[in-house]
Amino acid sequence: MPRQILLLPLLLSLNAGFVDTAGFLALQGLFTAHVTGNFVTFGAAMVLGTSGALAKLLALPVFCLVVIGTRVFSFFLPAIGLPIFRSMLALKVLLLAIGAVCAVRFGPFVQGDSWQAICTGMMLVAAMAIQNAAHRIHMGTEPPSTLMTGTTTQIMIDVADVLRGAPAPVLTAAKPRLGKMSASMAAFALGCAAGACLYATLGTWCFVLPPLIALPAVFLAAAEPK
Repeated sequence: MPRQILLLPLLLSLNAGFVDTAGFLALQGLFTAHVTGNFVTFGAAMVLGTSGALAKLLALPVFCLVVIGTRVFSFFLPAIGLPIFRSMLALKVLLLAIGAVCAVRFGPFVQGDSWQAICTGMMLVAAMAIQNAAHRIHMGTEPPSTLMTGTTTQIMIDVADVLRGAPAPVLTAAKPRLGKMSASMAAFALGCAAGACLYATLGTWCFVLPPLIALPAVFLAAAEPK
């Protein structure tokens, strides 16, 4: 099996867990990867009067616009001789780097709705939007790198099938899927733990790590989608 098939999804999941957790802690409860979670935190901010409501409100439309822009822009890349998948991931690295510069320069963020916090948060949201789009388009057979609820559900279904001794055709599909999804979830959980621990010790300097994690993925990505 090609090494990018083994390592690339794990790097994406690791990075997503790190960015989502560190972003949540640094940006007053903003989800940068699992953006639909901001519906919940936006409602909580409205009721409790906590800061960051505007950033949470902006996250989903920014995410959607970046996904649309990424998809449209990708069709122009072959005309200028650039590989689509690698270019997407390279742009993600650039946005993560800009987000890191903003976090270090302007953080810590006491007010989640300050323009500095919103700018930093939207850079990270845009980076994760590109990752989600690239994953969906070019790695559709791999487990999701940011949404773990569906992955956890499928893992439990496959575990149940293995335990009950399901028919051979079912197990033939379930066992390899169980391995891939479990590895993806473990990488995401490791990223979450690393994001929390490093934010606790380094503060906003921890955002220097995500672009460094994301950079090898650019070289592991296939030049063109299958």
